Amino acid sequence: MKALVLTGGSGVRLRPFTYSTPKQLIPLANKPVLEHVVTHLRELGVTEICLLTGDWADAISAVMGDGSRLGVSLTYLRQDQPLGLAHAVQTARPFLGDDDFLMYLGDNILADAAGRVAEIVAEFRERRPAAGLVVQKVADPRAYGVAEVDTDGSVLRLVEKPPQPRTDLAVVGLYYFTAAIHEATDAITPSARGELEITDAVQWLIGRGSEVVARRYSGFWKDVGQAVDVLQCNRWLLGELTTDVRGEVDPVSELCGQVVIEPGARVVRSRIEGPAIIGEGTLIEDSWIGPGTSIGRDCVVRDTYLLDSVVLQGASIRTPRRLHGSLVGRFATVGPGEQGDPGHRLMIGDHARIEMTVA
Repeated sequence: MKALVLTGGSGVRLRPFTYSTPKQLIPLANKPVLEHVVTHLRELGVTEICLLTGDWADAISAVMGDGSRLGVSLTYLRQDQPLGLAHAVQTARPFLGDDDFLMYLGDNILADAAGRVAEIVAEFRERRPAAGLVVQKVADPRAYGVAEVDTDGSVLRLVEKPPQPRTDLAVVGLYYFTAAIHEATDAITPSARGELEITDAVQWLIGRGSEVVARRYSGFWKDVGQAVDVLQCNRWLLGELTTDVRGEVDPVSELCGQVVIEPGARVVRSRIEGPAIIGEGTLIEDSWIGPGTSIGRDCVVRDTYLLDSVVLQGASIRTPRRLHGSLVGRFATVGPGEQGDPGHRLMIGDHARIEMTVA
């Protein structure tokens, strides 16, 4: 079995970060989103993986390489225009051939610590339906593909972003297909928004009596489409860390809970409460770093109280005020400014400078 990972999408809701970095490369627990996706696929037993790219092809291939570092083989194909998920399958046909495959949306995080996704995929591989869907109950299904599922798990109907959903079962960003999907993608026509929808292709299979099944997943699932999603995914993935201290921690500093200090990092007169990760070459000095915080490589954090935040490579932070729920971009600088309000909540783009008030 192979896998197709879709890495397109403009990431509009994550600007300004996505002006310079695709959202699939934003780090969660100091690893790019795509690395988490590829690692999950390897854990599911898939090592032949195609990354279907768009405008960010060079940036993605530079970070992900040939996959050998992660124990997989990566192939790159390009989808020049975002014409829908079914069009993505058509574009990847030279790689897929007639093999069964998983299609994984490259901006989705499924934290499968309990192994439920692995169970579902194993069942699909053995049963080999024409299409296998992973579904989850959501509060507002109007933003998703929505499945109507019979009591035996057979999919009766699939609709893309219905204005009045008939069920609350959203299709998660992981699909299983046999070669039957190729006939379906060739048979359908573009939707009202001009795209070849994968939901229409699956519905075409249902209409011709092919077996399409769905299995429910209730674990963590999130599309990293907005800043709040990045922070939530980061927090969840940090919770799966095991303490690993390979940097320097001076005798007066304290580490509590699950804390990773990467090689070359230094912690001086500071307290770090996990789950948290400090990247290579980073200096933490006279600071308190709280749970849910990832600090990338080559950062400097001084005199700062920071929690539940993601700090990207090369950033510099020095503020006596508490920072929380913040994204700090690459090589951004946060420092003291004039007196003012007692607290701040920040989303800071790459190379930005924010001056903070001092009490």
